[in-house]
Amino acid sequence: MAAGKKYDPRMDSLVVETKTLWGDDVGDLSDEDRKWVAAAIHQNPQLAGNIVYERAHTGFTRIITVTADDIAKLYESRVS
Repeated sequence: MAAGKKYDPRMDSLVVETKTLWGDDVGDLSDEDRKWVAAAIHQNPQLAGNIVYERAHTGFTRIITVTADDIAKLYESRVS
């Protein structure tokens, strides 16, 4: 496993799969909101505060654990 808790552009260029986990501070989100947040955070992984890259057969799997801070950053980036 390639360790790391932050965005790495080099490893990110080799991502072939994504996975989203949810932090305890996220609370209850509807399935629709979870789908939107997961898609948006994987489109902007540099906004995520907790990323792990796991080695896959042909590249890396990007695993993001979404926190309330990440969701706030997503909304801020959409407003500005």
